Amino acid sequence: MEFTRRAEGAPRKLGILAGTFHPPTRAHVALAHAGLGVVEEVLFVLPRAFPHKSYEGPSLAERLTILEAVLRDEPRCSLAVTEGGLFIDIARECRAAYTPAPELYFLCGRDAAERILHWDYGRAGAILEQLREFQLLVARREGEFQPPPELRDRIHPLPMEEDWVSATDVRHRIRAGQPWEHLVPEASIPLVRQFYGPGG
Repeated sequence: MEFTRRAEGAPRKLGILAGTFHPPTRAHVALAHAGLGVVEEVLFVLPRAFPHKSYEGPSLAERLTILEAVLRDEPRCSLAVTEGGLFIDIARECRAAYTPAPELYFLCGRDAAERILHWDYGRAGAILEQLREFQLLVARREGEFQPPPELRDRIHPLPMEEDWVSATDVRHRIRAGQPWEHLVPEASIPLVRQFYGPGG
């Protein structure tokens, strides 16, 4: 794990917000703020490679530049690049990077939670084993998430006041020449415009 920004202190509970951030939206920041009601620090994570998609558009370095601008005034937020892309890989990198090792909570929306639970990990019961190493804080996104009964002690609802904003919608608006600035953090607007082309 390579940090580009690290909050002070040693959290007992660490929130992890992993994603493509293509680009970061107001919902990403709102999710982190909601998570800070449960954890002491939120770590934004960009994997070098993703298990379900590849980098398109702005590079890893450019996305880090945007995130650094977004997090400039967020003292309880950190930013890092991980080698692994699966949550279990990220969790183990976090455990190695933080001393003493904190309780780990991944922050995500309903759709991501469903993808995590139904991912083909190559063998039955793998997600049950993984959830012994981390927990999920799940925000409502186009509906509430209902975890299976056997996982309810490891998956928790995360109330979030702001409506969910899709990065896909931001990109679509940029390409179509429609207003998009209200959907991203103010500090990111010049960089999104720079890295996402003339329309942005």
